[in-house]
Amino acid sequence: MPRIVHVGLIGLGTVGTGVARVLLEKGHWFERRIGVRVVLARVCDRDPKRARALGLPLSRVTTDARQVVRDPAIQVIVELIGGLEPAKSLLLEAMRRGKHVVTANKALLAQEGQALCAAAATYGVDLYFEASVGGGIPIIKVLREGLIANDYNAILGIVNGTSNYILSQMREKQVSFHEALLEAKQHGYAERDPSLDIDGHDAAHKLAILAWLGFGTRVSLSAIPTEGISRISLADIQYADELGYCIKPLAIAKRVDHELELRVHPTLLAKTHLLANINGVYNAVYVHGSLVGAQLFYGRGAGQNPAASSVLSDLADVARNVALGVPRRVPAAGLASGPLSLRRMDDIETRYYMRVTAIDKPGVLATISGILGRHHISIASVSQKERRAAKTVPVVMMTHEAKEANMRRALAAIDRLRVVKSKTVALRTEAPRGK
Repeated sequence: MPRIVHVGLIGLGTVGTGVARVLLEKGHWFERRIGVRVVLARVCDRDPKRARALGLPLSRVTTDARQVVRDPAIQVIVELIGGLEPAKSLLLEAMRRGKHVVTANKALLAQEGQALCAAAATYGVDLYFEASVGGGIPIIKVLREGLIANDYNAILGIVNGTSNYILSQMREKQVSFHEALLEAKQHGYAERDPSLDIDGHDAAHKLAILAWLGFGTRVSLSAIPTEGISRISLADIQYADELGYCIKPLAIAKRVDHELELRVHPTLLAKTHLLANINGVYNAVYVHGSLVGAQLFYGRGAGQNPAASSVLSDLADVARNVALGVPRRVPAAGLASGPLSLRRMDDIETRYYMRVTAIDKPGVLATISGILGRHHISIASVSQKERRAAKTVPVVMMTHEAKEANMRRALAAIDRLRVVKSKTVALRTEAPRGK
């Protein structure tokens, strides 16, 4: 039985450097833990200086990823360059050549996961991707293996650390969205162009992967309703707090009436919810299973060491499989039941928070309430705040459960009123399971 596994690493960015450093500096320690020697045989990066900084000999370094994929001595390819191409072509070629694959590429998995899984099955190789969701949180292994006896009722996640950090700073420091975003950039938690994070698209990629593993349902990203956090104001943070809620950037997958409900948006959570106290750059995934009930998995969602930890965990699994001659011990997509048909966004039902900015004059509140009533939306509470300098007043409402389609029509009617001076903010709420 072979006890040495040769690995080719493509990408020496933040995560790749962390993976390489552990294999080079703690290789013997890693070998004692998993019973297999993992050798970093070849590394590819556009900047060879990164490899030299790690002490890698030039004979093991290349700028051509195809040399790594086509090296007959390499048994496992670790892809950490991200994006769709050339990553997809490289991994498909690697699998055709009988090489196992470890990747952290959430965009590729969300959009081309089915093709990659089919190739892994065709060529009898492993495909592992723990670092694609949740950084150092082992949520992929949980869904594929740890909770395999469960049917999943709900998977809810705070899976974007940048958005969570911004909303946490707004609440803790009482600063505006733009001030919190600037601080996130200064600390390196947000990119120069943060749109992928703050517009919700990064979380949508991860939700697509979670829905695939948990519910056996493959969805295109365009089928996931996605909203970002940029319209959340400090006032919304404060009003939600007064009402007993906090606002979190949530990715939601729920089984409802034999359909799958998928959506990404800022959400009001009661302060008693398990996800309510996940702050800063931390991520968490809440899973409700048919046998275990509610479970929460929590940890750092980004950064060199957490993501490297997940990649190395995958490498350990693949190396053991190679050494024992048992590839595909765990199918890439797990064994989820499904698929489920997608629930239309118009059909979801939830409670809503609303902030209407209107001119302070008699009859305005009655007019707004009348519009809601005509669209079958009942009000649970209403609070009219202090008048602002421009003679407008924020009217804050919480509704009882209402259908999304009715709420959208009501909001359109409210925003057409001459007394309403800016687009109404409406946020959905999420109750703990069973409430």
